[in-house]
Amino acid sequence: MRHIASTLLFGSFFVFFSCKNEAPSAQNYTQTAASETKSAEPSRKNIVFFGNSLTAAYNLSPEQGFTALIQEKIDSLKLPYTCVNAGLSGETTADGKNRVDWVLQQPVHIFVLELGGNDALRGLPVEASQANLQAILDKVKAKYPDCKLVIAGMMAPPNLGAAYTKAFAQMYPHLAKTYNAALIPFLLEGVGGEASLNLEDGIHPNVEGQKVVAETVWKTLRLNLDF
Repeated sequence: MRHIASTLLFGSFFVFFSCKNEAPSAQNYTQTAASETKSAEPSRKNIVFFGNSLTAAYNLSPEQGFTALIQEKIDSLKLPYTCVNAGLSGETTADGKNRVDWVLQQPVHIFVLELGGNDALRGLPVEASQANLQAILDKVKAKYPDCKLVIAGMMAPPNLGAAYTKAFAQMYPHLAKTYNAALIPFLLEGVGGEASLNLEDGIHPNVEGQKVVAETVWKTLRLNLDF
């Protein structure tokens, strides 16, 4: 994993998650999901990406986000999958737990879970965040027992202390092991802290950064889900 340049930069990465420009918008989510969901043939399967602003492609058009780029890869290989962007900016794990039932109204064959960064910003107890993520995964498996799971890992800012950051980092592999899920160790591998790959805020991936994130996610999908 690439080293984040400095404590200040890493801290700012998480601080930005709570800025007022990232207030959740159900309307924006609905529009994004609709734009990325194809009027499917019955044989197509849904890959639902469930997360926050990173999944929602903050400040970019939907087709520039990593979920849309993965759809391009899938289409080029003529694979029977449709990517559904269920990202919502500003979302915490508790918010996700409350929203996931609505998302699960559509068929889900692969569920990619990307949440936790906003919890770390608030310094919420890791135990509470983990319980929320477990509740989300339990709901997915209860409704779709054969659904394959993917968990995208995140890192906590170092100013929260070594004990917190360690526990937070360990949460994702623990969940992946518990739920037999594929693990993306760090969603922003190669992007976090790289100015040339982020928007002017220095935090969210820009167009080029989204391409790197797409490659990171695609690697896990391809290696673990028989693509």
